[in-house]
Amino acid sequence: MGFFERNRNELSDKGIDPDRLPPGQYLTDRFPVLHVGDVPTYEPGEWTLTVFGMVDEPFTLTLDDLRALPSITPTFDIHCVTKWSKFDTTWTGVRVRDLFERAGVQAGATHVMEHAEFGYTTNIPLVDITTDDAMVAYAFEGEDIEPIHGGPVRIVVPHLYFWKSAKWVRGLELRDRDTPGFWEKNGYNMYGDPFKEQRHWGD
Repeated sequence: MGFFERNRNELSDKGIDPDRLPPGQYLTDRFPVLHVGDVPTYEPGEWTLTVFGMVDEPFTLTLDDLRALPSITPTFDIHCVTKWSKFDTTWTGVRVRDLFERAGVQAGATHVMEHAEFGYTTNIPLVDITTDDAMVAYAFEGEDIEPIHGGPVRIVVPHLYFWKSAKWVRGLELRDRDTPGFWEKNGYNMYGDPFKEQRHWGD
């Protein structure tokens, strides 16, 4: 019996529904660190987030501005394209759809490009980044998000592979078409559904 099969069988032994684990994934209690480039550092007040593109009123938030907005603290599973999954993670942040409501999404906007430090980008359909749990997160398990995990602020969209949840996010751009981001230009799937194993082009 291989590692992945043993890992899945252990879920049943623990009373956990194995259907929570997408195909090709293994469950871990750790939080592996994977990203492109260096980990950025910020001086107090330096980080900002800008909502722009196909919106009526573009705006920029500081971290204090973000923390002052109504927040949510849901618990959900997350899945990385490198095949690890982590169950029952708890995040705090502001729903993306609340920010977009403030900006006023223009007719014809269908997709969002997440812009992060060092030019990193990832694309996502508008309907997927405006679900109940999709957020601009600033806390993980009740604590500030560690820089290695995307702090001070990252996107969290739990129903897609986690590369679609950009670390160190700095901008959300509304667009009228789907265009590839960094990893999508380098062979990753344009959508990234873990339960369909949409890891790469053609999946």
